[in-house]
Amino acid sequence: MPLTRPVRLPPVALLASLFVFQVAAQTSTLKKPFPDASTSPLSIENERKRSYPGSAFTVSQTLRAGGNYSRQVVSYQSDGLRINALLTVPNGTPPKGGWPALVFNHGYIPPNEYRTTERYVAYQDAFARAGFITLKSDYRGHGSSQGEAVGGYYDPGYTTDVLNALGSLKQDGRVNATRIGMWGHSMGGHLTLRALVIDPGDIKAAVIWAGVTAPYDLMMHGWKRGPGAEVIPNQLVHRRFEVTAKYGTTDQNPAFWRAVSPNSYLQDIAAPIQLQQGTNDVEVPQSFRTVLEQGLKAAGRPYSTYIYPGDDHNLSHNLGIALARSVAFFKAHL
Repeated sequence: MPLTRPVRLPPVALLASLFVFQVAAQTSTLKKPFPDASTSPLSIENERKRSYPGSAFTVSQTLRAGGNYSRQVVSYQSDGLRINALLTVPNGTPPKGGWPALVFNHGYIPPNEYRTTERYVAYQDAFARAGFITLKSDYRGHGSSQGEAVGGYYDPGYTTDVLNALGSLKQDGRVNATRIGMWGHSMGGHLTLRALVIDPGDIKAAVIWAGVTAPYDLMMHGWKRGPGAEVIPNQLVHRRFEVTAKYGTTDQNPAFWRAVSPNSYLQDIAAPIQLQQGTNDVEVPQSFRTVLEQGLKAAGRPYSTYIYPGDDHNLSHNLGIALARSVAFFKAHL
């Protein structure tokens, strides 16, 4: 009986075998099971299950009054954290039921550079002068607010803070709780869109300027910034990699990223939305706005859009008219 000898593969066959093994190993890695969205606090459904009561405002500083309104630095509670905010209240006798109010969601500012009384002064002033109570939340980790600032896209913390700002306004006796809107710029536009789908009943109208309002696959792969755009801090980039390492990329685990994206829930939005953006915006691509428009249209949700040729991320060349349009929009819908 002949002895069994080891099979010696020719070099080409050996290489082919190694290639098949490597592909199989890579395929196995790609198919590794990732946690689903039910395990993530970032999922829209999990955020809907939470409550956002906010708290009574604690006044820490009274500032010089505006033209026809008072200004105070206040704080409220969010996740057990003290969050500071700038509150404006119109002078005079409030209308029956209380003043209409706006949650004011600012865009990205380096948290250690952020100051409650700086930036967005002219923006907030326009709404305050028009007879709205306004509340600009600092978000956690900004200025002297408690908590850690880890960004608004891959962590639910900032969204929690603006929803608790909404809850705080609802329990303030000066506010008409049935007439509250939300304004957001850039990152604040993302927070506004998230809030609209998490709590669609309490936000009666929303305005988003140059908002980061794209699904996550477009945010990750289609966010092209122009010359002079702000540099993204390493800690925010690191946070994205932490989440993708745990839950997979948009290609590896698309169901997860659909479940954490507000764009997947546009049909639940009840409030009319106004969108504004300049065509020379180097921070946020036009595609982010257009994909939101397409989604709102497909969902049959009411929206309007204003485009400013040649204007920048802050609409600084058309600021007066842009603010007037937003004030008129809130007056019509609140």
